[in-house]
Amino acid sequence: MYNCANHICNLYVDLSIKTQRPKHLGMAEQRRNMPKTVSIEKIVYGGEGLGRLADGRAVFVPFVLPGEKVQIELTEEKARFARGLANVWLQTSADRIAAECPYFSVCGGCHYQHMPYELQLETKLETLRDQLSRIGGVDATKVSEITASPQPWAYRNQIQMQLNEDGEMGYVRADYQGIVAIQSCPIAMQGLNELLDKLELDPESGISRVSFREDSFGERFILLEGEDELPPEMTIELDASLGYLNSHQHYYHLAGNDQLHYQILGKELSLSPESFFQVNTPMAELLVEHVVKLVEQSKPYNLLELYSGAGLFSVFLAEKVSHLIAIESAPSACYDFANNLDAFENVSLYEGPVEQVLPELLPGLKADMPDLVLLDPPRAGLHPKALDALVKLAPKNIVYVSCDPSTLARDLKRLAQQGYEVETIHAFDMFPQTFHVETVCLLSKLNAEHHIEVDLELDELDLTSSESKATYDEIKDYVLDKYGFKVSQLYVAQAKRKHGIIERENYNKGDGKAKVPQVPADKEKAIEDALKHFKMI
Repeated sequence: MYNCANHICNLYVDLSIKTQRPKHLGMAEQRRNMPKTVSIEKIVYGGEGLGRLADGRAVFVPFVLPGEKVQIELTEEKARFARGLANVWLQTSADRIAAECPYFSVCGGCHYQHMPYELQLETKLETLRDQLSRIGGVDATKVSEITASPQPWAYRNQIQMQLNEDGEMGYVRADYQGIVAIQSCPIAMQGLNELLDKLELDPESGISRVSFREDSFGERFILLEGEDELPPEMTIELDASLGYLNSHQHYYHLAGNDQLHYQILGKELSLSPESFFQVNTPMAELLVEHVVKLVEQSKPYNLLELYSGAGLFSVFLAEKVSHLIAIESAPSACYDFANNLDAFENVSLYEGPVEQVLPELLPGLKADMPDLVLLDPPRAGLHPKALDALVKLAPKNIVYVSCDPSTLARDLKRLAQQGYEVETIHAFDMFPQTFHVETVCLLSKLNAEHHIEVDLELDELDLTSSESKATYDEIKDYVLDKYGFKVSQLYVAQAKRKHGIIERENYNKGDGKAKVPQVPADKEKAIEDALKHFKMI
């Protein structure tokens, strides 16, 4: 039984206490750290404003706007730059607005609540262009536009809270000095705020972190995290499912549903409580639409997806390619991927870190050559070993989905050195009120050789007689009409290979090491019947 009485709390934060800064400066440093006047030039990636000290050093100040003049107190000094906090505004920007959240500037979750939403979008586009051009050498004009979020507020389907020593839940402070306890978050969905308001935890429970999630159907989930191997004994009565995740990433389901369900463009995806999913569901739909369009334009025969997660993109792309090969490291995401892609026979999933699995798969992938690679890495970007393997694979096109412009710029620079050109860049405001931005890049492989394109008739091509007698689609249609079930192109290729029929290099042959699904006996017999029908064997 999970029991917690409903209660109404007054929203109150003692900011005078919470914003006290640690006194770590010596006397000489304190004299040197007298208030300094700074004019803010622009906003940089990370959400801080850029100004200049009297000695010419850059100084970064949060929660300011371009054109503002402020008195700051330095909090960090380095040889080339410094950081500070504004305590007096001598000149205020006309664009400044009042923040909706009483915790803003104390809580470290949001960075842009003092900006109108239109200015947030402009700022993100400008900082993205700056990062890509300055770090990656990318033509800034390639960044075409940014797609606004349909919901700038109350959009997050997941929030994650830390617990302080008193058992209060909150976010990490903006100055990283502990936790600021909160009772409501304006960027979270209302259902999550209701849970946050009602959930009470014993400070001695051993719980260190709590995640609240809500799916597309209003189902809510509370995930408790702690150091103890087993979940603590507690009583919570809330309209939500409950689970526990220990420090070894072992999950215990405690109550309610063990899956969340998200509706994306008419398809339903199942998700384990500990699996990653985009926090902004309406924006996730727009992101998927864009990625699918890019893939369709590239017309890939085979597709390799790195960091596939629970299959957000795969469920839409599997039906558009002959073979989809996915790599994912998180066990829970692999479980979800298998559930969400269960209906597809042309999908192969490999569990493990991309930087380990991809190099091992290279020989087989060369034989089953992917025309396009889709990747959606974490904020750290591509692991160097993963990038090296990707370069060796040399796909014709790459679609790179990124949540961090700096690591994206770094990786784009490396790919450019290996002959890839950025075709398009599109930004998505997945995280309103913060400096974070989602970016999708399409890259194409430049060919150093000069080619002349010509049209060839079928009889001009060097095909064996067996290859010219029936296409894969014809074989698949024959089996479906006669036997009433579908067979994948992968299975057809395996049956052809058994009978010595020569395959084109991009058909999936496997390398003997990879876990390639094998054609079942009944489907193999049906395919052999089709091969006999078309006089190929």
